[in-house]
Amino acid sequence: MTLLAIESATDMVGVALIRDDAGEAERVHLGGRAHAELLAPAIAEVCAVSGCTIGDIDALAVDRGPGLFTGLRVGVATAKALGQALGLGVLGVSSLDVLAAAAHGRCGTEPARRVVSVVDARRGEVFAAAFRFDRWPAASGPIDPASVRDDRLEPIDPATLVDWLVGIAAEAGPVVVVGDGAVRYRQLLSGHPSLDLDLAAELSAPPPLALGRLALERLARGAEAPAPGDLVPDYRRHADARINWEQRAPRVPGAGEPGHRRT
Repeated sequence: MTLLAIESATDMVGVALIRDDAGEAERVHLGGRAHAELLAPAIAEVCAVSGCTIGDIDALAVDRGPGLFTGLRVGVATAKALGQALGLGVLGVSSLDVLAAAAHGRCGTEPARRVVSVVDARRGEVFAAAFRFDRWPAASGPIDPASVRDDRLEPIDPATLVDWLVGIAAEAGPVVVVGDGAVRYRQLLSGHPSLDLDLAAELSAPPPLALGRLALERLARGAEAPAPGDLVPDYRRHADARINWEQRAPRVPGAGEPGHRRT
């Protein structure tokens, strides 16, 4: 199998290509606002390094969020376009799962038992999920982060994040915290010894190879990649442009009052 993984949920733009017969290749670039400009060249780079063409790809995975609205839109749209062109489904993977999977495998000789992924949602908020890897039965094979995840479905403010993390640590022990949200609010988090931030900068963005490996594990367990048109990004809130438009739209006198009708 040759799988292409597309990562664009944060400021980083990344692509990984994993081949059964030729190993792995990865390219990452700091995207900022240039996700659209950087993604296609990154795909071309991993294909060239791996000695294959787009036509050789037979599986697709993409980070479906949560994360930056523009970055997700670019990555998911690109994955959908490739899926349509190649006749392939596209497996969407959570950015929070990818960060947790990467952290679980990078904590020295002993994998991290408790991980919290924190993605910067901008506007003074973060997206977050906690993972209790210590609850996974040892005989059950590779751990899928989704099976041990406690997801915060709404964006939360930094103070709420700190309270939540300290509560987890008080109940379950030290917590490894990763993601660009942890980097941005490191000063708030670093005052709590039970919160381990050693990997936060290294894993500020979900690594494309971790995304690809997690996608392959899920496909091997029987997960189905949906048709490109069925893949829905996990934005978790309206785009900033829509919010700003709604806030600035002129108000209709009486709108929202009982019995009011628009004309």
